[in-house]
Amino acid sequence: MLTVDYDRLGLGAGDHLLDLGCGGGRHAFEALRRGANVVALDMSEADLREALTLMAAMSEAGETPPPAAGAVTNGDALHLPFPDASFDRVIAAEVMEHIPADSTALAELVRVLRPGGTIAITVPRWLPERICWALSDEYHGKPGGHVRIYRASELSARMRAAGLDVTGSHHAHALHSPYWWIKCAVGVDNNQALPARLYHQFLVWDISHPASPLRRLEQALNPLIGKSLVMYATKPAVAPALPKEPARAAA
Repeated sequence: MLTVDYDRLGLGAGDHLLDLGCGGGRHAFEALRRGANVVALDMSEADLREALTLMAAMSEAGETPPPAAGAVTNGDALHLPFPDASFDRVIAAEVMEHIPADSTALAELVRVLRPGGTIAITVPRWLPERICWALSDEYHGKPGGHVRIYRASELSARMRAAGLDVTGSHHAHALHSPYWWIKCAVGVDNNQALPARLYHQFLVWDISHPASPLRRLEQALNPLIGKSLVMYATKPAVAPALPKEPARAAA
């Protein structure tokens, strides 16, 4: 299940891509299938081991066309272990809402992105997320949980303040919003509740049938209740010139 549109990101074979907060590796795997050189970074060593295992399996199965290559790194978004301008593309999917110092993390992402490179940042959308917060403190209050809810205007402003040119946005995963509302209503960790179990089975079926007519339904609902906000931006190829100070009259 992908949140980022790789065509809008501009990902091509041979591009160097950083998948920040990769989790299980869903975005990293698709980038590998498209021939990118991928570094998947996360703080969870368990997730990184799983991602690395699947990367190796993809390579053995011939699912990674040349010059694709994959690697994993354990690291902190506030102190990325890479030189400046290391990556052509960056993805930060459902990460920024977990980071108290999100401006520092954004600055790090911009630092490691090459001039002219592109970035996609996804966060929970304001309305579906606000409903989740209203229904359950457990949803966002646990350690490592969500520390803020972004409005699109706020995320855009923060990306521009970090030196990026925002190029567009869209919403994704509308069918997932009701699932999380149900989970918040019955208990986030209550996996035995019948409504949550039935809806989860529906989502699994939907994900495994990408040609389902439900794709059209979700596309129609995304602008209304899409669970994720996806925003794209470019790092300027040339740094903007600083404004000149007005000439001072001679004393």
